[in-house]
Amino acid sequence: MLPDIRSQTAEELEVQFRAWGQPAYRVAQLLEWLYVHRATQWEAMTNLPKALRDELRNHYSLTALVLVRKQGARDATQKFLWRLSDHSLIESVLIPANPALYGEPSDRHTLCISTQVGCAYGCKFCASGLAGWKRNLGVEEMVEQVLAVERWNADESQVRSLKSEVESQGLGETIDKPTSCIQEDTARSTQHVSPASPPRLVSNLVIMGMGEPLANYENLIKALKILNAPWGGGIGARKITISTSGLAPQIRKLADEPPQFRLAISLHGATDETRNKIMPVNRKYPLRELAAACEYYQQKRGRMITFEYVLIAGVNDGLDQVKPLAALARRLKAKVNLIPYNRVEGLAWEQPGETAQEAFLRALEKQKVTATLRREKGGDIDAACGQLRLKTERELAGTAS
Repeated sequence: MLPDIRSQTAEELEVQFRAWGQPAYRVAQLLEWLYVHRATQWEAMTNLPKALRDELRNHYSLTALVLVRKQGARDATQKFLWRLSDHSLIESVLIPANPALYGEPSDRHTLCISTQVGCAYGCKFCASGLAGWKRNLGVEEMVEQVLAVERWNADESQVRSLKSEVESQGLGETIDKPTSCIQEDTARSTQHVSPASPPRLVSNLVIMGMGEPLANYENLIKALKILNAPWGGGIGARKITISTSGLAPQIRKLADEPPQFRLAISLHGATDETRNKIMPVNRKYPLRELAAACEYYQQKRGRMITFEYVLIAGVNDGLDQVKPLAALARRLKAKVNLIPYNRVEGLAWEQPGETAQEAFLRALEKQKVTATLRREKGGDIDAACGQLRLKTERELAGTAS
């Protein structure tokens, strides 16, 4: 199989273009088509000579994710279910930021992306691993999640703009046309026009979707460097957060990487006893090893770590968990992000009531720990990792039988 063009760095492309005898500015033109215009076809790259486009087609693939399903929540969270070239399904979630969630202006958008098809780490409360682990995502499949969401947003904006223009002209009969027809009309009218640069939508990335990110380490780091690069996604390294369930050796490796990516630990328990019940990874890397790796990361980075702590009724929401959690947070200078559990069909876990959630938060704050309680995002659209994929695969299996 040909390597996908979006798995290549600018430096790698420059080497290839020199070998082809192409001037350096052709690389800049190609990168603009890929990451500014988000092109999905070689034919769209009209300022590249046809001979070069043919050369590119013969050496690289250019594959776009296929949107299978999209669900929109009342809080404006959007969940996307994508089909890959091998027909596997993965998810991305677009979250409108708010001060309580990320401490940033509400016009920011955070995209949560997946790194694997399924997950092999078997956290007992998570939907991602219920259907098992299939494979790692390629570099281009992680990069493309960002580009595909931004293409979707550009298409939606174009349709809204067209509808608004039609309404302002009083052409009511055109408004009744299906959205797909309007999109087709727009595509025909702009087919031979060089596109303007669509606005950026994604300002922050969290690597917390399906899979264990640090188990796909090499592909992940290369994808994030492309998404961070000025010629690529242009997302600041400090606006990219990598989450891990606790792979201590890879945390140390991450600490030695040049980009200043942020680190979040999917902790979900402040004692080995609690983590062992719900997170099998803790048996291989218990809290002692995890904490030591986090200390190394902080020594190298000098940046705050985030503890992601999903509150599960009767499992880790008791006030007896507060003191060990606070002690670990103070030791590692970590902030704690409390997340009420998102119900997963087929699992028995439940979300604590709001009173219990607030009590846990207040108890942590009394222990002088920086903590936030994330107001539930996307609960009405199965926004927890792997839920939409699992539901769709079960529906497809039912249809096939």
